[in-house]
Amino acid sequence: MTASPLVLVVDDMSDMRDLYSFYLRYMGMRAESAADGLEALVKARELKPDLIVMDLMMPGITGIEAIRRLKEEELTRGIVIIALTSSHDPEMKRAALDARCDAFLTKPCPPDALTAEIRRLL
Repeated sequence: MTASPLVLVVDDMSDMRDLYSFYLRYMGMRAESAADGLEALVKARELKPDLIVMDLMMPGITGIEAIRRLKEEELTRGIVIIALTSSHDPEMKRAALDARCDAFLTKPCPPDALTAEIRRLL
């Protein structure tokens, strides 16, 4: 990666947001965070991140719905999205891929594995 990419970390669990954001910054990336799907939509439009790490199971607007909306909007459809969830249900993976996420990872996901996937996608 030539420039420092901006990654938006979306998770309703503050410890997960903080952990991944801290590690991404440590690895030389810029990181912002959002606590739910609605905040993710607002920040994605405002910040235009290079990549979004999206938790899928959140109250209100779920990660799957947020991905669907982001991929439908002209302004945000080009943002790379990694779905990240604690669910190992194949239907959850299918729903995320149907919403057009670019990659799917399950928790627990070590920060270095997430970073490797971000580098691969960017």
